[in-house]
Amino acid sequence: MARIFCVANQKGGVGKTTTAVNLAWTFAMAGQRTLLVDLDPQCNATSGLGFSPAARHPLLIDDPLRESIQNTQQPNLQLLPGCRTFQDVDQLEKGISTRRTLLKQHLDAGMGGFDAVFIDCPPSLGELTQAALASSTEVLMPIQCEYYAMEGLTQMIHVIRDIMHHQPGKLTFGGILLTMVDPRFELTAEVDSEVRDFFGDIVFDTVIPRDIAICESPSHGQPVISYAPRSRGTRAYIELCMEVLNHD
Repeated sequence: MARIFCVANQKGGVGKTTTAVNLAWTFAMAGQRTLLVDLDPQCNATSGLGFSPAARHPLLIDDPLRESIQNTQQPNLQLLPGCRTFQDVDQLEKGISTRRTLLKQHLDAGMGGFDAVFIDCPPSLGELTQAALASSTEVLMPIQCEYYAMEGLTQMIHVIRDIMHHQPGKLTFGGILLTMVDPRFELTAEVDSEVRDFFGDIVFDTVIPRDIAICESPSHGQPVISYAPRSRGTRAYIELCMEVLNHD
């Protein structure tokens, strides 16, 4: 059975897409047959792997998802690209329960044959994110190491627990990931300590540092692992991959 990771946070700019792209890539490097699903209308996961957004969103057309999945430069990694077309984004985000059910059914049908699936969600708790959560086995929450790191997490966890209640035994907390960590700042240590004291064991030991290579790599259509293999960011995402794999 595939491990299906929903990478989500209602706050933007926390490293959510970067984490989805780089974890998917490192899982593939580790021999896992991996699928990255771009549910964010910004399509940054799609462009971050060097692809253009789809003309129509694969989750809204009648064709099987398999026909929309793209092969990447990493042999074990495939991509289901996102779409920026306003009409499709509007349809995907309509707040009706039937849409969420249809999205979940479509996602579930396209995930066979993979060891791991990473779903990159928009920065919100709307229908797209809730559909992704309902289709997933684990939720990963990147949070930026800054003053407002805890902001919105309570609401996010409330939504996750609500889905857990309606689907007992399927969705678990995969973990909270601290991103953009800079040990030179006293605030970093304060946020790290506060998050770990509050959430305990669900916070990953690995943290993602501030690293210019991580910032530059999307503009080259590559994950940091292939763009700058010797960078601090690459080492951190490889260590995170090992930590997540060991929690299987």
